[in-house]
Amino acid sequence: MRILSTIIIAIRALRRNLMRSILTALGMIIGVGAVITVVAMGNGTKAQVEAQIASLGENIITVFPGNFTTGGVRGGWGSASSLSIDDAEAIKEEIIGVIGVSPETRDRAQVIAAGLNWNTSIQGVSADFPGIRSWSIAEGDFFSDQDVRTTAKVCIIGKTIADQLFPDSSPIGQTLRIRNIPVRILGVMAAKGFTANGNDQDDFVLVPYTTAMKRITKRDRISDVLVQTQNADVLERVQIDINDILQQRRQGRDPDYTVRNQIEIAQARNAANETLSWLLTGIALVSLVVGGIGIMNIMLVSVTERTREIGIRMAIGAHGGDVLLQFLTEAMVLSVIGGGIGILCGVGASQFLTYYKGWMMVISSGWVVIAFLISAAVGIGFGFFPAWKAAQLDPIDALRYE
Repeated sequence: MRILSTIIIAIRALRRNLMRSILTALGMIIGVGAVITVVAMGNGTKAQVEAQIASLGENIITVFPGNFTTGGVRGGWGSASSLSIDDAEAIKEEIIGVIGVSPETRDRAQVIAAGLNWNTSIQGVSADFPGIRSWSIAEGDFFSDQDVRTTAKVCIIGKTIADQLFPDSSPIGQTLRIRNIPVRILGVMAAKGFTANGNDQDDFVLVPYTTAMKRITKRDRISDVLVQTQNADVLERVQIDINDILQQRRQGRDPDYTVRNQIEIAQARNAANETLSWLLTGIALVSLVVGGIGIMNIMLVSVTERTREIGIRMAIGAHGGDVLLQFLTEAMVLSVIGGGIGILCGVGASQFLTYYKGWMMVISSGWVVIAFLISAAVGIGFGFFPAWKAAQLDPIDALRYE
């Protein structure tokens, strides 16, 4: 009962200087709101990266072209296309635990069909591609290993290509021209939509990688190799085996390739995002400290203004502990109210960015609780000194204070 009456008295004291109390709580409101918004943004970014990695399929290892060295100059990842079809076939035939391999080539070209044209991505893949990427066919069929071996002039298109070039008819069986090379459309992949970066995942044409290399791009090297393992338990072992077999094929030369699994790719992408998130969270926490300093400043002013009131309370029987509790409660009520409003502002800002900007914001209930507890702790921590100072006042001096 005593605590409740103390809180009621604290609220009345804060209401006497309502505008000052609101301005004092503003630091807490901004700090707590910023913490929740920044954490929601970081969690959303992490969820987007995980969704992008998951869209690649399950238990995937990717072999990228590595660097080249000329005259002591190192080119870096992907600076030289060093992977061959033989590398991909060796991985598929010689490594235990591999259930799918897709050599890939990438290019862009203008495609023409039914009197319409569209600039899109041309990707050479193997017949294992749908299984590796866990990507289903919405209409028609995927091309076969026989099509790959015979460099057949066939293709699979994405939903965007189907909408742009065949708005009023089915594309199955129709002819698409890629750099004046006619290819027959066998199927349409299921729609995946846009990535977090705004890239259209359905804007592509898939052809057998042999067709892409021999008929379209005239290249003898592949862009990368997708490898799928039986399960996650053999992922690391297969990755080591891929490194070993590629190094054997290069007969001791410096590695000109890079092998990464899904976990490593996700960790690399999340590292920079986490650093930025922690930086922004740190800035938001600093604003909480600034808000706490504001509370301490106003409470010190309040102690000075209410010196005579404190003397009267002590004269009629109040102890120093009662005065300490009273002023400490006022500081805590001020910070808790500010923290509560800050939580509402943080959640509202997250919803606003999601609805109007299309950003993925994942609000963490744990961080909501932490932000609220921090606001209460700031009120207690920064309110203690003014409360202690009030409790140390001499009643006689306080009654004489004008």
